[in-house]
Amino acid sequence: MTELWTLENEIYDSGVDILCGVDEAGRGPLCGNVAAGACILPYGVDIPGLNDSKKLTEKKREKLYDIITSSAIAWAVGEASPEEIDDINILNAAQLAMRRAVAGLSVTPDLVLVDGNVARDFPMDAVAVVKGDSKSPSIAAASILAKVTRDRELIALDEKYPSLGLAKHKGYPTKAHYAALNAYIDEYGAPPDIYRLSFLKNLHRQ
Repeated sequence: MTELWTLENEIYDSGVDILCGVDEAGRGPLCGNVAAGACILPYGVDIPGLNDSKKLTEKKREKLYDIITSSAIAWAVGEASPEEIDDINILNAAQLAMRRAVAGLSVTPDLVLVDGNVARDFPMDAVAVVKGDSKSPSIAAASILAKVTRDRELIALDEKYPSLGLAKHKGYPTKAHYAALNAYIDEYGAPPDIYRLSFLKNLHRQ
């Protein structure tokens, strides 16, 4: 069993039976949903290459996504929309997406490990783990579920809005993205409804 399991070994040894990892993807982009994955892995399962999704190539994430979804005891993805992000802010929306992911599981966990420093309003015990995607295989797996789901959504949106280049930058605030979005607004008068308006306050200054 790898070093990645050290934290979860201690938790299972304390008497927890069902442990779930949760992580989000998409807090920084200008558009699209924020997505969160929830994953319950079999104790001690070996998934070679499992790591924080941000450190993996897109091809490796896709391969691991298939392995995770086929080997997990239960998994789910929850999301919050651009409108919800604008209404309650991105931090609260990310927590909402995480709770929705856990609610979508077919098995109810005893404990939820949440990547980051906040674990808010879960209906069961929940613990925040800073840099959890490098300390917990369940969180690392959840990170991949969230990232792959969101990337696939942005690739699909790219077909609807090809001029915005969404498949390439995945909605993140690159110089090319700002230029394409400004051109879109110049042509159509407003950004498409996939955008988080609270993220665009200084758009034309970019």
